Amino acid sequence: MDHTETALQSDVVLAEPADLSALLTRMRAAWAKQTPSYTQRMDDLARLAAAVRAHQDALCEAVSADFGRRSKHETLLADVMMVLEDIKHTRKMLRRWMADKRVAIDYKAWPASARIVHKPLGVIGVLAPWNYPIMLSLGPIAAAIAAGNHVILKPSEHTPKTSALLAKLLAQVFPPERVSVVLGGPERAVEVTQLPLDHILFTGSTAIGRRVMAAAAKNLTPVTLELGGKSPCVIAPDFDVARAAQRIMTMKLLNAGQTCIAPDYVLLPAARVDDFVSACQQEITRAYPNIAENPDYSSIVNVAQFARLHSYLDDAREQGATVHPICPGAAPTSDSRVMTPTLVLHTKASMKVMQEEIFGPILPVLGYQSLDAALAEVNANPRPLAFYLFDDNRARRDQVLQKVTAGGVTVNDCALHITQHELPFGGVGPSGMGHYHGRAGFLTFSKQMPVFQQARWSSFWLLKPPYKKLADRMLHWLLR
Repeated sequence: MDHTETALQSDVVLAEPADLSALLTRMRAAWAKQTPSYTQRMDDLARLAAAVRAHQDALCEAVSADFGRRSKHETLLADVMMVLEDIKHTRKMLRRWMADKRVAIDYKAWPASARIVHKPLGVIGVLAPWNYPIMLSLGPIAAAIAAGNHVILKPSEHTPKTSALLAKLLAQVFPPERVSVVLGGPERAVEVTQLPLDHILFTGSTAIGRRVMAAAAKNLTPVTLELGGKSPCVIAPDFDVARAAQRIMTMKLLNAGQTCIAPDYVLLPAARVDDFVSACQQEITRAYPNIAENPDYSSIVNVAQFARLHSYLDDAREQGATVHPICPGAAPTSDSRVMTPTLVLHTKASMKVMQEEIFGPILPVLGYQSLDAALAEVNANPRPLAFYLFDDNRARRDQVLQKVTAGGVTVNDCALHITQHELPFGGVGPSGMGHYHGRAGFLTFSKQMPVFQQARWSSFWLLKPPYKKLADRMLHWLLR
């Protein structure tokens, strides 16, 4: 019987691992006994995709229940489809990725040969966040499995229904020594980071990323940190403001702004700020004609996040900003945790909306006097996870991209670089380190082991002691 076709019954009791050190020992022993072959990896990925596809409605319901209201279409597009497309691409490319890679040999070593062998690392720890709990749990798992590893997943405690459902789904697909799920609060996440794992991938805030890295350092466990930061949008002086507003607001309001690569603030010519505000209002009204009761518009995940976002607006008002809510239809009630899309004008650097990653439907809009001044503003801040440039002038685009460094870039739209499997995804500096997605994920969870193979006859044998005139002549030739 194919376990992926069975229902995920709510009364299924999962064996929660109490001793994580013992769990790791069992998983590592199982991995060492039989490292997953190409056939096993392909089968694992196929069964994982089948399970996600079979239970996509249940996954959407769980995510919505955790958020209070989460658009089913957004969950299908940004969580479920992303995972399925990632697995599809990985299975298509896996044989090619796993193949040994022949590399050129320095002529001094002829006739030897060299190659790179891709070896799985062992047991990978994945610490997933709450904002896209399916994609950011199963995507890294798929990459780790493709590379031949076993996985310990710690999903977020802030989406408990989704985390529990993922645990049941994964238990149906994998034996516990291959993939295990650790549920619980932040203390359990700390336990995972303190294990002597072979690699840790953490997705979350920069502040928690520092703690993960510090804990992992005690075991010299390598880490991939997918963090966040303030991802800017820069609109060129002659770019169509209405087109920019439509694309920026589409991605800003996806998941009510609770996206690590959501546009965090906008820079555009000062004379065009009013036009941009008007265009944003038109786009929001078109997309969400009734914010309070619109099933396409998601809630803020919990009370704490809702309060944090409102504290940012209170702080901005107190410091003299113009706070411009855009609320088609009836105003939402606070107990629904539905937050009105809000533009913030006349900001100052001291405001929280300009210091902290917003992670909600608040968008500061800043006017600039010159494009160089806008780029100086971007570069004065820590390097962002994403950078969005709106410019139809190719030469000027190239100049801007020479001046700005970010984790990833989308030109004339927002966030779509994350949908391309062969573009590595990751931050730089405070926005993260390391990459995954597509081949980059396979390589992150692999050791690229260099192999040098000596030939039957070797020129190096002529350079063994005792060194005589032949060695002198050879060294003279090699050092010329």
